[in-house]
Amino acid sequence: MNYETARKFLIDQTIATEESPDALLTRLKQGKSPVPGQITSILLALKVVFEALKDASSLDRELVLALYQLSVKAQQFFSAGRKAGIDWPPLLKEDLLRISLAAESIFSGQWQTLTSMGLS
Repeated sequence: MNYETARKFLIDQTIATEESPDALLTRLKQGKSPVPGQITSILLALKVVFEALKDASSLDRELVLALYQLSVKAQQFFSAGRKAGIDWPPLLKEDLLRISLAAESIFSGQWQTLTSMGLS
């Protein structure tokens, strides 16, 4: 996966379109679990974007919005679903935390992991 593909993929995960009807945020908002492999693909795309931008002095607004939404809104939808009684997959909470840490890594230019944050 190259940077442009990863960037587009991450943006597509925030809104459902004809190209990406199973966007992560749409699925979580609807109380549906991610499709198999979706979280892994998101984490891979985040790592590709991190590697491409770790020395960048600025980030584009569309990508920043997608990173914010994947970090914050995904967890909000997860929490709302849990309160509504949705039985999420067992590792989804941890996976969403990994997404948030990867987004933070892109913002900071230094890769964060659950272990480095003392969260494992």
